[in-house]
Amino acid sequence: MKMCKKIFRLLLFSLLIVSFLLTSLVFARKKNPLAAWQPKFDARKAKYYFRVSNVSHPVIQGIRAGYRIRDELWAKSNGQLGMKYYPLSQLGGEVEVFNMLQTNTVQGMAISSVAAANFGPRMGIVNLPFVINTFKKLDAFAANKELFQPFLDAMKDKGIMGVDITGYGSYGWASKTPIHTIADAKKVRFRIAEAPVQKDIYAAWGLHPVVMPWPDVPVALKQGVIDGLDHTPMVCWITKKFEICKYYTYVNYAQGLFIWIFNQKWFNHLPANLQKIFLNVVHTECAHTRKLTKQQEEDSIAAAKKAGITFITMAPSEYAKLKKLSQKVYKRWAPIIGQSYFNKVKAFMDKLD
Repeated sequence: MKMCKKIFRLLLFSLLIVSFLLTSLVFARKKNPLAAWQPKFDARKAKYYFRVSNVSHPVIQGIRAGYRIRDELWAKSNGQLGMKYYPLSQLGGEVEVFNMLQTNTVQGMAISSVAAANFGPRMGIVNLPFVINTFKKLDAFAANKELFQPFLDAMKDKGIMGVDITGYGSYGWASKTPIHTIADAKKVRFRIAEAPVQKDIYAAWGLHPVVMPWPDVPVALKQGVIDGLDHTPMVCWITKKFEICKYYTYVNYAQGLFIWIFNQKWFNHLPANLQKIFLNVVHTECAHTRKLTKQQEEDSIAAAKKAGITFITMAPSEYAKLKKLSQKVYKRWAPIIGQSYFNKVKAFMDKLD
C-alpha cells in the first residue's frame, strides 16, 4: 500500500514537472507583439533617462510615433536623452499613469483626447462635434500658435506640459446594419467611450449609447449587447471589428487624438540645449505622423472595402441635422472649456468649412 502511494506521488510530481515545462515552452514561443520596435541601444545608459506611456498598439501610426521620437532623441542628443517607451498599457490605464506623471514616476504619456478633457477641460475642444473634425482643420489648429498653445497649456496648473499631438483618424459609426439616416442610427445601440462629452453628444443627437470599456467590446458585439461602435475606420479595421460590423457610416464629427504631455519639472531640469532638441524632435515627428495617419486611414478604408465592408455617406440634410443638434453640446461645454477660447476656435474653424 505504501509502495502504491509512493508511485502515485512520483507520477503526480512528474506530471506537474512536465506540465510546467510545456507551459514555459508555450510562453517562450509566444511572439512579443512589440519585438519589431525594440531599440538598438540601451536607453538606461543615457544621462537623462525617462519613461513614456500609452494605452494603445503601435500598429497605429499615432502611437508608433513614440518609437520614432525615442530613436531621434537618442541620435540627436548623442545618447544623452534615453526614452523608454511603454505602449499597450504596460504601465497601467490612463488615469493611473496620469497620476504617476504628476509625481514624476513617469515622465510622459500620449494621452487620448477622450481622457485628456477630464484632467484639462480646455482640451475638450477637440472632442466637440464638427469643430476640429477634419485633417485639414487639425493641421490648421496645430499651426495656429494663438489657439494651439492654450490648448497645450490646459494642464499647466497640474504641473503638466503639452507638447504636440498625433491621432488615430476620423470618428464615425461602425454597425451591424446600414445607417443612412439619423432615424436608422436611433435603432442602433452604439458603444461609446467612458467620457462625459461623448455622453452629451449622443444625448443631443437623440441616440442610444452604451458606455463601455474598450476591452469589453468584442464580447458585447458577439452577444448583441451593442450593435455598433463610435470609432474611427482605422481602429475598427486594425482591431478586426469589421469582422462583425459590416457597415461604416462617415460622420467625421471629431478627430481622435493622442496628446503628448510631459512632467514640467522633469523638463525644466534638462539643460537648455537638450530642451531644444527634445521639443524639436517631438514637433517634427508629430507633424510627420499626422501625415502618416491620414494615409493610414485611407489605406484602412480601402482594405475594408476590399474585404466587403460597405461605407455609407449620409445625405447633406442628415449632417445638417446633426450639426444643428450639436448646438446643445456647445452650450454645455463652452463654459467648461472657456467661452472666449471656444468662440475663437469655433470662428477660426468655421472659415475652413
